[in-house]
Amino acid sequence: MKTVKISSISVGGGSPLVLIAGPCVVESREMIFSTAARIREITSRLGMPFVFKSSYKKANRTSVSGFTGIGIDEALKILAEVKKEFGIPILTDVHTAEEVRAAAQVADVLQIPAFLCRQTDLLIAAGNSGKVVNIKKGQFLAPEDMIHPVEKVASTKNERILVTERGATFGYHNLVVDMRGLQVMRSFGYPVILDATHSVQLPSNDGGKSGGQPQYIFPIMRAGVAVGIDGLFIETHPEPAKALSDAASQLPLSRLEELLTQAKAIDSLVKTNGWS
Repeated sequence: MKTVKISSISVGGGSPLVLIAGPCVVESREMIFSTAARIREITSRLGMPFVFKSSYKKANRTSVSGFTGIGIDEALKILAEVKKEFGIPILTDVHTAEEVRAAAQVADVLQIPAFLCRQTDLLIAAGNSGKVVNIKKGQFLAPEDMIHPVEKVASTKNERILVTERGATFGYHNLVVDMRGLQVMRSFGYPVILDATHSVQLPSNDGGKSGGQPQYIFPIMRAGVAVGIDGLFIETHPEPAKALSDAASQLPLSRLEELLTQAKAIDSLVKTNGWS
């Protein structure tokens, strides 16, 4: 298992569980700063490595009326300010090869959205940036098929790669997490992340937007950490019901410490006993 460095944080290779967390999308400077401050406070108390996540743009919306962002330049500026103010690494999505250059000036991790995980030009551009590349597994892919997007990035001589599970299509308007897939993808030799919030989405089932079943975030998290993962991806918002994107699947920020306390305990048990 390769160890991938994100700034001073080690991911994989038996390192403690890393948290990637933040709101789905940059809605405003005030919300982003207050959320980042709260997550950093919690993770500092728990001694958990933390990468802040928020998208500068949401290119994949169910409806043409769905919120896509406040503008790329303004959102990236806010993320750069968060990085400087709190001294934490930043992860954000990229959607086209042309966006990579601007995003790479701010982000420590460039994330390939699940629906774009087969886009060769995008994967190659992200790999050529030299940044860590987090590839989300498409809802339509078998776990073993994720080796192909991984190889596309690795072909650029950049092996700073993370692979993230976020659920697989299970009939219409539903997702399921096959825990076997976590082990399949770890066999590639790169760190594996579990996105426990997108995994509870109900895609496009709620009148032009995706619904969700957030009551299952905790059980999916516990199961995944028990299987053995290297990082946990959580979208969290101070008031999910008012979120401008993915309102039905984000974890209330007020419950994050409870979730991370459980995750850390399970991760310690698994890794101390060499079960992962």
